[in-house]
Amino acid sequence: MARVLISMPEEFLQRIDQVADGENRSRSELIREALRTYIYKQQVRESANSAKNAKILESLLD
Repeated sequence: MARVLISMPEEFLQRIDQVADGENRSRSELIREALRTYIYKQQVRESANSAKNAKILESLLD
């Protein structure tokens, strides 16, 4: 697995650690899940936008 170095405010890192500890998992697991969720939501938004654009084009062609 690749390693990534990121910078963030200390307070944000402390909050991440609190959540990870509360869920009995590692900081890395929590961040990976957060990024997977972000990517999934972005794909859903893109799909919704594509569907909206298709409807607009369809209405213009009718």
